[in-house]
Amino acid sequence: MAVQTTAPGGQPGEITAQPARGLSVANIWGEIRRIPIIPLFVLIVFLVVPAVFADVLAQHDHTIGDLDRVLEPPAWVPDRATEQTIVQRARDNNAEVSINNARRNLDSGAGTLIDTNGNGQPDIGETMVRVEPGGNWEYPLGTDKQGRDVLSRLMHGARISLAVSALAILLGGVLGTGLGMLAAFKGGLTDAILMRIVDIKLAFPSILLALTLVVAIGSGFSTVVIVIALLLWARYARVVRGEALTIKERDFIDRARVAGASNLRIMGRHIFPNVFNTVIVLATLEVGHVIILEATLSFLGAGIPRPQPAWGLMAADGREVITSSWWIFLFPCLAIVLTVLSMNLLGDWLRDRLDPKLRNV
Repeated sequence: MAVQTTAPGGQPGEITAQPARGLSVANIWGEIRRIPIIPLFVLIVFLVVPAVFADVLAQHDHTIGDLDRVLEPPAWVPDRATEQTIVQRARDNNAEVSINNARRNLDSGAGTLIDTNGNGQPDIGETMVRVEPGGNWEYPLGTDKQGRDVLSRLMHGARISLAVSALAILLGGVLGTGLGMLAAFKGGLTDAILMRIVDIKLAFPSILLALTLVVAIGSGFSTVVIVIALLLWARYARVVRGEALTIKERDFIDRARVAGASNLRIMGRHIFPNVFNTVIVLATLEVGHVIILEATLSFLGAGIPRPQPAWGLMAADGREVITSSWWIFLFPCLAIVLTVLSMNLLGDWLRDRLDPKLRNV
């Protein structure tokens, strides 16, 4: 493309040829480098693959446990010997006494205590040495209070989180996008009523409103999806309305009206394609919000019912034994943090790539 410029050593006004920017190895490599590789890898490995292939990858049943393998630590935790004092009441004077120096026999089975004196009862004043067994690779992330495999439950929990996020965002996005375009296109009283409803919805705390709806409807997978969708639509409506108000004043909308296009055709063929990028970016950013909402509801006992392995429900089960069996609480919380952080980073990248104003910043 020829542009007017001043070439080195030339005169002002001289016409020189400037090559148009096209695809090259450097440009392609620059685009690849901008992709958030680590968040994308975390999402694929820790959310998508476990959710899709949970039935194949999980080594154990995620709802049925083994009571002989209760509270086993992760595989890398070694055996640990600890000294412990056991207090019991003497039969004769009902006083608290210490029992010391009884040993655990690992050969006779987990949890078996041996009387070192052989008199059938540990003597008063003895010290008890307790050996806590380590983990094994049959349960890589340990087991919970019912002897269920934590890793298998995390995989199936990823499926629940992905399903809830996809369905809730789809329902809330469709409802909010449609109402937002309708408010912007119709204007007047329709716009005022819809936006006041949005203001009322945004004024309520999300968790409080979700708990109220769950109590009124009843807990369950379908309830969680519907409740979260009802919480999301207002955000889509507000954002889409703002975009549609700008697009509505463009010249191509006036030309479509002159050509005889109906209002529904204008919204579907001309306004919606121009707000679609914004809807996609908002949907990506909302995934993390939905996962936190679902986990919070499950943690409070108002979300996915037991024995389903929702991440929030797993964290709630682990809070009672967090000091002794930390892995039950840690791993579902870590899965929530990694997933939400990765989705937010991916959403920021999509916003930069899909927004023309930010594309070259």
